Amino acid sequence: MTTTPLLRVEGLTKTFRIYHLDSALHAFEDVSFDLHEGEFLLLRGHNGAGKSTLLRTIWRSYLPVGGHVWYRSGHGEIDLANAADVDISLLRREEIGFVTQFLNARPRVAAQDIVAEPLRLAGIAQDEALDQARHWLDQFGVRPELWRAYPSTFSGGEQQKVNLARALILPQRLLLLDEPTASLDAGAREALVRRLSDLKAHGVAIIGVFHHPGDVAALIDREINLNTKVVADQLTKEEDHVAL
Repeated sequence: MTTTPLLRVEGLTKTFRIYHLDSALHAFEDVSFDLHEGEFLLLRGHNGAGKSTLLRTIWRSYLPVGGHVWYRSGHGEIDLANAADVDISLLRREEIGFVTQFLNARPRVAAQDIVAEPLRLAGIAQDEALDQARHWLDQFGVRPELWRAYPSTFSGGEQQKVNLARALILPQRLLLLDEPTASLDAGAREALVRRLSDLKAHGVAIIGVFHHPGDVAALIDREINLNTKVVADQLTKEEDHVAL
């Protein structure tokens, strides 16, 4: 682990404006923490505390209303909170991964092709990309007869396995996990933990939200509780605003 953080979140604040009510809802306020390579940070908090919103703000699906997200990329340090969309798109392709419990299953695209796509976009040959895709589909428990089938016809649990295989096939430097074990059977959860353990051992920094954090207990280095205001990894006073 290097002494310089891979990620520095400083005073991050997110508010949603409800225009037709002329009011605002606060997701979280003044959140600060550092994350190093190979470190696993668990986000805790009651339902609606802003855990998923925090992940999506780091990922930049949401724009914060205040604060900074300093990321030490391979191209130099960049503030994800204020970076241009083109830079965010590049980092998503090359360095930052986001895993949710949902798969955006495209019609008439086979499971193995969906999983292999990140490797093909990274320049890996078609045959090798498909071989690796089949390997990870197998690891997550997707039956071989489904590899060439369309995930849009799968059950929710099977779609989630395809989603995990696609999201984790290409190692990133920073990985954001939003409830990735929902709807997974025991075998798939074990495969996920093995994969995360391997990625962590190779220096991938991970921030995760888990409904059952016991699944990844052995991997967790630190926890942040979003029921409280977080400054420099210290839990301080209770937030006094409405949380999403």
